Amino acid sequence: MKEAKLRDIDHRAFQRRLGPILAVYAAAMRPPAEQLPGRHTIMDRHASYPRFRAVVAERRGALIPLGGTLQGFGYGFAGERGQWWHDVVHGALAEIGGPEHAAHWLDDSFEVAELHVHPEHQGQGLGRRLLGTLCEGRPERTVVLSTLDTSPETPARRLYRSVGMIDLLTGFGFPGGGPPYAVMGAALPLAAYEAASSSP
Repeated sequence: MKEAKLRDIDHRAFQRRLGPILAVYAAAMRPPAEQLPGRHTIMDRHASYPRFRAVVAERRGALIPLGGTLQGFGYGFAGERGQWWHDVVHGALAEIGGPEHAAHWLDDSFEVAELHVHPEHQGQGLGRRLLGTLCEGRPERTVVLSTLDTSPETPARRLYRSVGMIDLLTGFGFPGGGPPYAVMGAALPLAAYEAASSSP
């Protein structure tokens, strides 16, 4: 199969692709079907957040429907007070490390909200390419995200460690229930990509 190319898309193109994007999310995360409409609503709202950026991996062609060959995607935005994830994590970081600790990680942060690769295309470096492209050139000081905290660690968590992300919270339960998460963060630019881009 021809390798998909990575493409930046704006919020309007992202919203037009929400069907295929949600299908990749469902295949990768396997959530209960009744949760998908709510996830659709959340993703649609995220597209209106400040400095929103989305990257998709898809094959294009005259006979291919929009998003019909989507292999993976990632998106994020500038974290700000008043955003649910930002406020919950800010409170937790302040509780364990004080307000300065929370401010260091979140007051000028790029929040990677979702990063998923369809299972048929995992293990080929696509997640790493999506993450690097998504974070490249961002103006924020830090990048933060949450990922499942399991034993053994997921491939996603190992990927985040490999580009210099560290654990900020572990075994963290978000309000409303669900599995434990790790909140991770790193300074921008990501060290692995800074080194690659500066090579002669």
